[in-house]
Amino acid sequence: MKKIILSIGMFLAVNAAFAQSKPVAPTLSNSNTPTMQAPATPAAPASSLKPENMYFPVSIHDFGTIPEGPAAEHEFEFTNTGKEPIVISNVSASCGCTTPSYSKEPVLPGKKGKVKASYNTQGRVAPFTKSITINSNAGTKVLTIKGEVEKAPTGSVPVNNSLIKTN
Repeated sequence: MKKIILSIGMFLAVNAAFAQSKPVAPTLSNSNTPTMQAPATPAAPASSLKPENMYFPVSIHDFGTIPEGPAAEHEFEFTNTGKEPIVISNVSASCGCTTPSYSKEPVLPGKKGKVKASYNTQGRVAPFTKSITINSNAGTKVLTIKGEVEKAPTGSVPVNNSLIKTN
């Protein structure tokens, strides 16, 4: 009995939810079978912004040769050359060894924003080239960091590897 009452209650709740939603117009598919399609939603106003409106004087940064160990960091700065605020929605790096951060506030026309890239050099002795992809209301922009990590020098004090204890 409880299952029946619960089923009736769920049925009524679902019907009430559908009754309040917008009507759906039937259309015909290629097989002449009626199908249901949701009504078109109004389009958002078109933005005049383009990726070029995020003007980066430098979009590639070469660290050169850097030592293994400390993180290599570079801050890219851009100017909004458009007529609307630029809002960065996401910044991602090409791998987990690079951590990006960015301006969270909208960048007003004529103002500057920042995107920072931090590359973890520990255990990565080799040349590297990493990309940072910026997604915003102006479109997508790609920045690049590169360089070469050289092995950290070993300690200047010799290590005692003998089996004789020196207490």
